[in-house]
Amino acid sequence: IEAPSEAGVFYGIQTLRKSVSVHEGGGAIELPAVEINDTPRFSYRGMMLDVGRHMFTMDEIKTYIDMLALHNINRLHWHLSEDQGWRIEIKKYPKLTEIGSKREKTLVDYYYVNYPQVFDGKEHGGYYTQEQIKDVVAYAASKYINVVPEIEMPGHSGEVLAAYPQLSCTGKPYTSGEVCIGNEETFKFFEDVLDEVIRLFPSRYIHIGGDEASRRHWKTCPKCQKRMKEEGLKDESELQSYMIARIEKYLNDKGREITGWDEILDGGLAPNATVMSWRG
Repeated sequence: IEAPSEAGVFYGIQTLRKSVSVHEGGGAIELPAVEINDTPRFSYRGMMLDVGRHMFTMDEIKTYIDMLALHNINRLHWHLSEDQGWRIEIKKYPKLTEIGSKREKTLVDYYYVNYPQVFDGKEHGGYYTQEQIKDVVAYAASKYINVVPEIEMPGHSGEVLAAYPQLSCTGKPYTSGEVCIGNEETFKFFEDVLDEVIRLFPSRYIHIGGDEASRRHWKTCPKCQKRMKEEGLKDESELQSYMIARIEKYLNDKGREITGWDEILDGGLAPNATVMSWRG
């Protein structure tokens, strides 16, 4: 096996593994007498794992990484926060894991299958400590996989608002899944969270979500409307873009770049952002 890099040799070994014919009952291992020249078509080859809606064990995550490595995947997009559960220990905000990592029940089947909706009545929860996060990052790196963390904002933040309701437009939990962009404390919160995230993940990219935010609460929120007036923003799409651009600048100043779902295009794209398209 020859390659211009260690990663290339590693991928060559995976190709060798996949070339082996395994006979029932053991016996000799046969390899076809061929020469294989292989070059990756894409430099970014990723898979996402959503642990927000369903908690996976450390062993399950490492098995997932093993499967990614076998197929020459080099990015693990780790979806760590979601309305249904916050999964990463943030030392400055302990309520995220004390409260935000648990839900009292889980929806059975898909949203549109059962009316009225059916729930299982079982508590579901869990989170990864910072030491476990480091372990996953190191394990992935040993297989030439870079872990890209995702921290959702401004929508899909119901679990944040369950723990810190003062960050919502109403000051109450469970009234929406969107944080209040007019509240300066919201920016302090996410900056503090991202400070801890970037200490754990060497990834150049940090995924900040940006999808499916309902803007109806921002329309009636005095703080959000005041922010729009002060910043000269014509609608709530531009208000979301204001937040994304501000978070991007914060991360750019720390040598990182953001990626987000394609809704970050609405209201104007942040200057250096990379878009992940999930709707088309």
